[in-house]
Amino acid sequence: MILLVDLCYREGSLGYEEFVLPVARIVEKAGYAVRSVHYRAGPGTVPDDAAAVILCGTPLADTTFLSGLENASWLADVRVPILGVCAGMELVCRVFGGTVGPGEEIGMTEVTVLAPDPLLAGRESFPAFELHTLACTDPGPLRVLAVSDRCIQAVRHPDKPVYGVMFHPEVRNEWVVERFLSLAGEKRINP
Repeated sequence: MILLVDLCYREGSLGYEEFVLPVARIVEKAGYAVRSVHYRAGPGTVPDDAAAVILCGTPLADTTFLSGLENASWLADVRVPILGVCAGMELVCRVFGGTVGPGEEIGMTEVTVLAPDPLLAGRESFPAFELHTLACTDPGPLRVLAVSDRCIQAVRHPDKPVYGVMFHPEVRNEWVVERFLSLAGEKRINP
């Protein structure tokens, strides 16, 4: 099962339909079971049946999740792969010691891959859809994998399978979510 974490300001917001459900559709289409939870409702820890966690994006001005980092402290101890998408990357950045600051990108941008990694393997650059006003300004210990002309676009923890992408792969780059799932090693429900 892949656990999706809704980072929107309140459970059941319209942001859930825009940012969580599209990721859920990609995960299910790839043949994996999915469960979603709002960040304030838990999980506190990752359920035993979760093979990976995806932290989903939020609407443009929704940054409430960053004001309550105690709701995300469990991420530092997760032993399964994590993918943070947009707001999720901002959260990964903060939890693992980086900083987040102003960094607006809206619309399509070109992403340039800087470092080899299985998540982006075979790509030197690609177009991606952006929708954010904040960005990871200092990745701390996270390794920068890709950038745009305005900000860091992809990071990875140096010792754990923890990733963050600033762009929205659910819009134009479903292959990123699919590749993350294959790296996670979760068994498909429809092999």
